[in-house]
Amino acid sequence: MKNKYVNLKTSFADDFNKEAPLQEYPRPNLRRASYLNLNGEWDYAINKTGEFPKVYDGKIVVPYPIESELSGVKRNLKSNEYLFYKLDVFIDKNFRKDIDILHIDGVDQCAEVYLNGVLVGLSNNGYIPYSYDVSKFMVNGKNQIVVKVKDSLNKKYCYGKQKKKRGGMWYTPCSRIWKSVWLESVAKTYIKNIDIKVLKELDGISLHIDTLAKNKLITVQIQDKIIYSINTQENDLIIKLDNPHLWSPEDPFLYDLHIETKEDDVTSYFALRKVEIKNNKIYLNNKRYFCNGVLDQGYFPDGIYTPASYKAYAFDILSMKNLGFNTLRKHIKVEPLYFYYMCDFYGMLVFQDMVNNAPYSFLIDTALPTVIKNLHLGDKVRHKKYNDIFKESMIKTVELLKPFPSIVLWTIYNEGWGQHNSSKMHEVLLSLDDTRLSDDTSGWFEQESNMFKSLHIYFKKIKINENIDKPIYISEFGGYSYKVDNHVFNPKHAYGYKFFKTREEFEEGFINLYKNEIIPIKDKLSAIIYTQVSDVEDEINGLLTYDRKVLKVDAKKVSEVMKELQGGK
Repeated sequence: MKNKYVNLKTSFADDFNKEAPLQEYPRPNLRRASYLNLNGEWDYAINKTGEFPKVYDGKIVVPYPIESELSGVKRNLKSNEYLFYKLDVFIDKNFRKDIDILHIDGVDQCAEVYLNGVLVGLSNNGYIPYSYDVSKFMVNGKNQIVVKVKDSLNKKYCYGKQKKKRGGMWYTPCSRIWKSVWLESVAKTYIKNIDIKVLKELDGISLHIDTLAKNKLITVQIQDKIIYSINTQENDLIIKLDNPHLWSPEDPFLYDLHIETKEDDVTSYFALRKVEIKNNKIYLNNKRYFCNGVLDQGYFPDGIYTPASYKAYAFDILSMKNLGFNTLRKHIKVEPLYFYYMCDFYGMLVFQDMVNNAPYSFLIDTALPTVIKNLHLGDKVRHKKYNDIFKESMIKTVELLKPFPSIVLWTIYNEGWGQHNSSKMHEVLLSLDDTRLSDDTSGWFEQESNMFKSLHIYFKKIKINENIDKPIYISEFGGYSYKVDNHVFNPKHAYGYKFFKTREEFEEGFINLYKNEIIPIKDKLSAIIYTQVSDVEDEINGLLTYDRKVLKVDAKKVSEVMKELQGGK
């Protein structure tokens, strides 16, 4: 990275342990006691041949992008280069059971995974976890894991907002392992997965357990108090609860779920909540609910895609909640699962974007459609060949994130980026999950299938047509910008939609935006998303600075405005 960019650091990096970062159990919705976290220092090497290196270049901290400060390397990976990771790990024979599973939760963009010189698996989606059965190749004692990564930012694969020539609304690319790497060993009858669905009456759940085990002890607990218990041989059952306690952002109540078999023991959790559209409005738990949200990119200056600590996620969530927001739109990124658990735990609704693939053209996908309404060349010409890969990624994203109750809406396509046959994608999405809402085309190129009139409004006053016969969702607006000296990534260039010179002017502009344009039309709206949680590289339109050290508004003043928006609640 060139010297003109400032090496900002979050306070979460102050106690960063490069030998053992992010040690929390990586899959909070299905936890077992026995696992081995492999995050920490690995050997790395870069070459252009793709041949396995005989000598490695040095140490890299997993799971941090090689371009990041926290990786210990901070170097851009070129399109014609291969990045190799190597780790020697000792496996005690007492750790091993019948099946050894190696988990790599995120590696971008394409990867080959080797154990003891044998290719055990491939991946080509940088946002979805991959698991490999390595039982045949693992030995007691010393084992060697090698991951070979190639990242050309091939547009047929999902890439989000990464760009080789970063700048403006495009960010530093992240070639790397960027989510946790871990091992677990399980019995043949282990619990592979559980599927929880909330009953329509909101008084319990249906539970499916994917296991070969016959006898199961299932308990539901509130903290340490067991409120439901059953011994069963069934893998499918209905659990009804007395005095059901519903989940909402105002009361994020979680039930603990424990499933024990002779050879396995897992814990999970669930929440009782229902989201739907009635009378062209969003209803949560049978009551009208206004979703007041913020766009959340999930970038950090020291780790880029990966925070120094999961406390950084908690900080962002609680900072926005303290301002009076109840929703985050997770923008074109699938986070480590711990992020979604924290939204469940602290009480923050999530509108989850799918990660785009296909080329983006400002002229074709943004400028011309703005001038010539409904012009959509991408759907007809440019994106069809990429759609099968996008569809596969969407399916995997939904399957991965379905367990998290905080997620209440899926965004399929953002604006014209890769958008193709959105009505068909809507049908696929509903076949996977009909318990949540869907914004098929966020911003423009709306199709019949979309549940919402989804609008991006930045450069004009927010006005709503009285004749719109759909729930109205302003899925992006604001983008107000203010540069806080000594807390900016790029001192020479700033990107945003409306600029203010002082903190006082920024705060006044932000508050007036809500008082003068949003609150007067709130009864017409179902949801709104302000841009955005924090600055990101050139973008200085965050409520927080990129390093999360400065909040640009007075929390008390803003929370009073948000109470007014919510009707004095």
